[in-house]
Amino acid sequence: MLYLSTRGHAERKRFCEILLEGLAPDGGLYLPEHYPQVDDAALTRLRTTFQTQGYAALAFEVLSLYIDDIPAADLKALCAKTYTKEVYGTETIVPVRQLEDGLLVEALSNGPTLAFKDMAMQLLGNLFEYELARRGEELNIFGATSGDTGSAAEYAMRGKKGVRVFMTSPHGRMSPFQQAQMFSLMDENIHNIAIEGVFDDCQDLVKAVSNDLDFKTKYKIGTVNSINWARLLAQVVYYFAGYFQATTANSQKVSFTVPSGNFGNVCAGHVARMMGLPVDTLVAATNENDVLDEFFRTGVYRVRGSADTHETSSPSMDISKASNFERFVFDLLGRDAALTKDLFGAQISKNGQFDLSGNPHFAEAATRYGFASGKSTHANRLTTIQDVHQRFGQMIDTHTADGVKVAREHIKAGVPMIVLETALPIKFAATIVEALGQEPNRPAKFEGIEALPKRVQVMKADVAQIKAYIAQHCDHA
Repeated sequence: MLYLSTRGHAERKRFCEILLEGLAPDGGLYLPEHYPQVDDAALTRLRTTFQTQGYAALAFEVLSLYIDDIPAADLKALCAKTYTKEVYGTETIVPVRQLEDGLLVEALSNGPTLAFKDMAMQLLGNLFEYELARRGEELNIFGATSGDTGSAAEYAMRGKKGVRVFMTSPHGRMSPFQQAQMFSLMDENIHNIAIEGVFDDCQDLVKAVSNDLDFKTKYKIGTVNSINWARLLAQVVYYFAGYFQATTANSQKVSFTVPSGNFGNVCAGHVARMMGLPVDTLVAATNENDVLDEFFRTGVYRVRGSADTHETSSPSMDISKASNFERFVFDLLGRDAALTKDLFGAQISKNGQFDLSGNPHFAEAATRYGFASGKSTHANRLTTIQDVHQRFGQMIDTHTADGVKVAREHIKAGVPMIVLETALPIKFAATIVEALGQEPNRPAKFEGIEALPKRVQVMKADVAQIKAYIAQHCDHA
């Protein structure tokens, strides 16, 4: 299996090369040259594997379709090491529960940091450690987080040999719990950098550093953001696991609603659908930062500046520049790399937006690729949290509430709608208290976390300053 850049770079690479690289040399994102196809017989085999051997075995089977440069026995062992009851608290790993008629919730938040990012990041940590040991190399991970990626990455990489993490986050814009999860880590290989700005400023820094090929090569810079194909690939697995729990036969279709800001989580659903998973509709649920909802409604992808990026009560989606969206647009345009490069390079830089409303491919976003979208506001969030708690005795977090609100608008008779639960309520306690008048449950290991000492560096959104900081901590290590 070879991988190409969405922007047309001539070189083709294998999985372990792009695992450690992040962005392609031309600034594009990596995708496989083709999506492996899962026919009815293969789907039956995967269903049986999941039902009899569990999630780790399913992960091995799906990942094997894309990874041919890690020996099968090693890949199998990495999956078995990653997806355990000890780490995720349940044999099923991603249990699906019914919320109401036709609406199901897939729990992706049982990992170490209580967010869906753990599902991929735990595997990524083990893959990095394995490949770096095999090469005798080191890797400096430079990432951006709006709340959950950072803690998931740091908990996955802490203490890992050959790996350092430099994680940027928007200063003061994460919940107190999210900040405490990250900033209380004292491991020497973990560096937290709070950027004076919004998440998109952090993401721009990651792209700027990744696009400086000399610096990237000298300091062996890699990424764990969803621009890393390996992370997105790991997320494809739970779409299969959700499907198998919600159906009894391959003739049945399901839909998924995914709270979305950076388009990585729902893009994994797109990949699963392209492989042949019987998905009817993929619904992207946004908060007030509705750049994705606007695109699917109008065909206009309009990036917002920092001043127009709202600070909301579902802060992990406070994103106005969906870096993973390029992968889907590349597929939508029939894999036209030149046009993709023009849209995400020249047009975004010059105009801050592009318009596909007149492109005949735009209609295919809904018809051929099954995409729909919707938006949820703070008032919607509170109402949904209250409704779910009163009627079903369940507490959901703010992002999952966005998902449930939008999912209810897209349910079709006879097609189960699965909402991806993206975090546990404790991560956003203030809004839960506002909605319900009570504190959410807190796992014992996180008692008093906000009061722990913190280690964090506050910086301006300045590429030169960031590079100097990384260089200093690599050269002195």
